[in-house]
Amino acid sequence: MQDPAVRPLHELDTDALLDILPEIPLWVKCPDYERVDWLNKFLLDMWPYLDKAICAMIRSTTQPMFAEYVGKYKIKAIEFERLTLGTLPPIIQGRFFIVLVILITVSKVYETNEKDLVMEPAIKWAGNPNIVLMVQLLSARLRFQLVDLQIFAAPRVALKPLVPTFPCFANIVVSLMERPHVDFGLKILGGDVMSIPGLYRLVQDMIKKQVASLCLWPQNLDIPVLDASTVLMKKPVGILHVKVVRAKKLLKADILGTSDPYVKLNLTGEKLPAKKTTIKKKNLNPEWNENFKLVVKEPETQALQLQVFDWDKVGGHDRLGMQFVPLKVLTHRETKEFTLDLLRHTNISDSQDKKKRGQIVLELTYVPFRVDSIEFSGPLGGNDGRGRGSASGKSSSDDESLSGAGLLLVNVQGAEDVEGKHHRNPYALVLFRGERKKTKMIKRTRDPRWNEEFQFTLDKPPLHELIRIEVMSKRTSFSFRSKESLGHVEINLNDVVHNGRMNQKYHLIDSKNGVIHVEIRWNTV
Repeated sequence: MQDPAVRPLHELDTDALLDILPEIPLWVKCPDYERVDWLNKFLLDMWPYLDKAICAMIRSTTQPMFAEYVGKYKIKAIEFERLTLGTLPPIIQGRFFIVLVILITVSKVYETNEKDLVMEPAIKWAGNPNIVLMVQLLSARLRFQLVDLQIFAAPRVALKPLVPTFPCFANIVVSLMERPHVDFGLKILGGDVMSIPGLYRLVQDMIKKQVASLCLWPQNLDIPVLDASTVLMKKPVGILHVKVVRAKKLLKADILGTSDPYVKLNLTGEKLPAKKTTIKKKNLNPEWNENFKLVVKEPETQALQLQVFDWDKVGGHDRLGMQFVPLKVLTHRETKEFTLDLLRHTNISDSQDKKKRGQIVLELTYVPFRVDSIEFSGPLGGNDGRGRGSASGKSSSDDESLSGAGLLLVNVQGAEDVEGKHHRNPYALVLFRGERKKTKMIKRTRDPRWNEEFQFTLDKPPLHELIRIEVMSKRTSFSFRSKESLGHVEINLNDVVHNGRMNQKYHLIDSKNGVIHVEIRWNTV
């Protein structure tokens, strides 16, 4: 046989190019597709082992399906006589989108501001499988043989969310961007039944419909990899309202037979600083009547921890007593009063802890967030771009989301291209309603990544209000110019109240190229 003539593409005329265009690989036609030769070489070397693993999975998956038909329609047995995918692995041509801060060399970066990694490989497989299925009807054996299998598919594979636990993603989400092309022959008793007029198209349509119902976009196939409860940060689910009313008959901690008490309160399992009441000087029966709000993440397991201290001007403060209240004893939205005996520590069975330490009186109310505000997690339309200054959007028809208390969560993800005149040690300041919160400082960088979340418990939605975020730099050594501003942004919170969430990048004002990435959520009680 004579070898075919080989000619460069630039020597071909228009008709010849049109004839071979369907066969030209995607990395030639589309510049954002890669050849990913390394991945195809990996598949080639791994294919003998992948073949056995995939075939074993096919056998285990289909065995219970076949068992449902055994005994019906006079079927005595269904089993694979031969099952191998052959020696030819599929060929992959990939388009990869990196989201957030994954440092990989890619052909194209697609920004969605979400914590995931998205890949769009194009998969072609013209294999030589050897698959024979035997169906025994009474004493007769029918053999179905699959031949000349060809598959072309363009799936979108998303690894999300990215988490700091190996393998660093919790789920694999697969969806097909278009209906796959599947071509094959089916032989029964040595004859190709796919040559029967009309049967080929009928089978093709049936396969495409079945695949489309499973994972054709926007449908997807979600494959869990890690247990979400162990790798994801707990989301706030409600607010605990605490009123510290009074204390009675406290211990005398000072020499003069009195104490200067105050109360520290926090929820177990939280790393946030404890909240404190005012100090009542020289008082063993103090009246506070002070209100606090604590963010709850696990009402079934968390408890309110109360500690009463004696304030001292010099030295450490003496603890007069403590107590716990499990949140699971509270009824939603009902205020309950507690009068608790103060203990030395949490070991109730301690025989030495017999001294009376007084009592504390408080009122507790647990108010859960609305279910829709907790479950909201998808990106908002129009928030993939970059804004300058304030953001605005359309109003919601749901009046309940525009009234009542709630929790404002501000996650400062990071910044890009921030440049100082004298130093580059950026940190972010979040300013809202007189409160001032600060991220950690990252030394010697123009692209800091903070990923720090701040909470603001509010009595009413922040409609028509602005939150200001400043990027500052601080010199680590002594200098007259110890601080300088690298830019700021003021964000209108209307969109957050109406939509529940906003995840966007903003150009920093008073910065040449600086950009800051902020995610803001509003949970309504």
